[in-house]
Amino acid sequence: MLKKPQWNDQDFSVQDLKILYEDNHLIAVYKPAGLLVQGDRSGHISLMDLVRQYIKQKFQKPGNVFVGLVHRLDRPVAGVILFAKTSKAAARLSEQWRSRQVTKIYWAQVYGRLEPPQGLLQSFVKKENQKAVIADDKDEDARSASLTYRTLTIKKDRSLLEINLLTGRKHQIRVQLAAAGHPILGDLKYGASCALPDRSIHLMAKSLIIKHPTRDEVITIDAPAPVWN
Repeated sequence: MLKKPQWNDQDFSVQDLKILYEDNHLIAVYKPAGLLVQGDRSGHISLMDLVRQYIKQKFQKPGNVFVGLVHRLDRPVAGVILFAKTSKAAARLSEQWRSRQVTKIYWAQVYGRLEPPQGLLQSFVKKENQKAVIADDKDEDARSASLTYRTLTIKKDRSLLEINLLTGRKHQIRVQLAAAGHPILGDLKYGASCALPDRSIHLMAKSLIIKHPTRDEVITIDAPAPVWN
């Protein structure tokens, strides 16, 4: 049985928070691998907790601080996470996600070389035993999943891909690349041969392109490029 990675709350602090974008309506931050986006029953610290602490300290706000969750990333994945600072911004941003108006760019390092070097992956996926699996389109709970990819670099037996996520199914990139025969480095859950020393997987939410919730403006938020061997 594969052991679940154990990250410590001491690995993460508000002092280490990397702010990628901030104004009165929203805040975008870098989520390191291993940090939960939102708290769960485990009681571990979350990125949402740290953002709330940051806002309280920066603006010296007493009491509760509103931080609206707009989207999520899997725990072992790093990259851009966006939070709303007001309920109006939260509602408008959430609607952009629901209506697929957001451009979501990921980077992934995978085993092997994809042929063709750029293309479209389309399939149906469903949840099964805490995982996503490729499904038949006739399965009652199957949902369509689509992404485009292009190869950025190839180094020995590994490829760095840029991925445009067209749908937002749980674990979609991970299961579709594994099904294509090119699992993500470190992703034991989806076919990788070994874990990485830091227990992350080589998948990053590199960029988000959104419409600002209160201004007639499109903004792009980028995470720093990962350092992957």
